Amino acid sequence: MSKTKAGRNPFANAPVENPSQLGGIETSVLDNGPGCGVRIAWVNTGTGLRYKVVIDRGLDIADAEFCGQSLTWHSLTGTTAPSHSYNHWMEWLRGFYGGLMVSCGPLNTGGPFVEDKETYGLHGTHSHTRAIVESIINPDPVRGQFDMSITALVRTARVFGPNVELRRTMSSTLGESAIRVHDEFTNRGNQPVPHAWLLHINFGYPLLEPGASVYCYKGKITPRGDSVEWFTKHKDFRSAPAPQAAHRGTGEVFTYIDPQADAKGMVCCGLVNRKRGLGVKVEYPRKDYARLGNWQHWGPNGSYTGALEPMTAGVEGRPVDRQRGWFRTLEPGETAIHRCTITATTDKADLAALLRLNGGR
Repeated sequence: MSKTKAGRNPFANAPVENPSQLGGIETSVLDNGPGCGVRIAWVNTGTGLRYKVVIDRGLDIADAEFCGQSLTWHSLTGTTAPSHSYNHWMEWLRGFYGGLMVSCGPLNTGGPFVEDKETYGLHGTHSHTRAIVESIINPDPVRGQFDMSITALVRTARVFGPNVELRRTMSSTLGESAIRVHDEFTNRGNQPVPHAWLLHINFGYPLLEPGASVYCYKGKITPRGDSVEWFTKHKDFRSAPAPQAAHRGTGEVFTYIDPQADAKGMVCCGLVNRKRGLGVKVEYPRKDYARLGNWQHWGPNGSYTGALEPMTAGVEGRPVDRQRGWFRTLEPGETAIHRCTITATTDKADLAALLRLNGGR
């Protein structure tokens, strides 16, 4: 379902007593398995798009489905409870549940490293930080209220710093199959702090399907050193291939993209399953994310996934970011805003527009 036009919401005159019949946000707590005790919020947009916000994992998104079909990939870890033990070196992977969106940062993204006698783990600490819920707003068509949102604070803090506060709002509109992510960081400390942010937007079967799906993006690519051959010798490197034996275990490929923005400064990219007529569109202001990444992991036996990753930094770690001139800081009291919209669609015009980013292929 496409976006509704202003003033023409399909639920404006819905004959219901309780708005929850149409959609909204419902909170609960997981009561089984490694995520036992984790707070979540199910969001139903009333369009067939439902997604699960994991409050205790940085207000990120685990499950996401559109008209009964999963959009994302789930690792075998499942949603785990947050733990600082997963913030060391590569241990982040023990809690990487997949999910539609896992955020990385806010002090570092990418690989682990040691700097100034401090050890920094893979993809930072955000994913294992519990959020402080500020508000939950549900839709009510009778009052002309169609938006729904959950807003929370996620703090990266310790005595003597760094002290960074993220105010995150996840929102949708009743009758629209889109998720809006609004992140506002503030340096609450009295010294400059590093700032790095990456949205790991993950896809899986049936949306990501061998021989049927294609990543859609436009711009110059710069493959990571270990991935040059894949992205230069495969003309169809955006298309989902059969599972690759070389991707057993840690096998993967990755490329940076210097995405082209439209006249309004917006970047559009996504994934289309041509056989199913299903796609996901990702849009964001180019000024909010300096670059885009495409991770591909075509593992056999179900370990088949990939991601589009709007990012401010890189994936090789902060020392490499410094060398490239990608390193950024926030001064005391300074804020940084990052926005992104993720839309599920079966609209033929939407899918055609995404495929045109690849020259129509």
